[in-house]
Amino acid sequence: MTRAVLFDTETTGLEPHLGHRVIEVAALELINGLPTGRHFHALIHPGRDIPEEATRIHGLTEAHLRDKPMFGAIAADLLAFLEDGHLVAHNAPFDFAFLDAEFARSGLDRLDPARMVDTLTLAKVRFPGLPNSLDALCRRFGIDVSTRGTHNALLDCKLLAEVYIELTGGRQRGLSLKTEQRASPVLTYTLSGTRAARPIVPTGAELAAHAAFLGSLSDPLWLGL
Repeated sequence: MTRAVLFDTETTGLEPHLGHRVIEVAALELINGLPTGRHFHALIHPGRDIPEEATRIHGLTEAHLRDKPMFGAIAADLLAFLEDGHLVAHNAPFDFAFLDAEFARSGLDRLDPARMVDTLTLAKVRFPGLPNSLDALCRRFGIDVSTRGTHNALLDCKLLAEVYIELTGGRQRGLSLKTEQRASPVLTYTLSGTRAARPIVPTGAELAAHAAFLGSLSDPLWLGL
């Protein structure tokens, strides 16, 4: 079983060493590359003001966070959820730096950098020279972002989960093998999704050639099926 946790933060600014703080953190669990439905989400009182330029990005104001806990109050629960496995984020060094600063303030160990997986780096390798923001990747992979207005850590995690799956090999969405018995001896396999089925129906000459081939064999297995 392979476990990974995708996570995202929203902050009061861009520089943790200048005193900017985490105000929202979300994390989502994947097992063997698929979401399990388990997630962590917390809004956090930063203990400082929130600049207007930051609010324009994530939509959070001091009024939204007035009654929320400080980071130290949720740190243990967050660490318990992060637990083990890869830690996946888009522009992961940014989020690692902010969480490390918050954990340090709480007297806790920093995250192990060996666990870091940066989907921005993965995207740049796969799509060199192209825009590789989360929005750009969602558009490229056909992932619906219609519900995304301002940045939201939990929603961004859910979108990132789909992007991460695509970047690491993808899965055949909507794929199901369905068998239908027709009048002719043909099993048709259809793809549920956007692709139309293309049944392969042998001609009479092909069926005759196949029968002749089977007749040339000694006790052919296929005649018993």
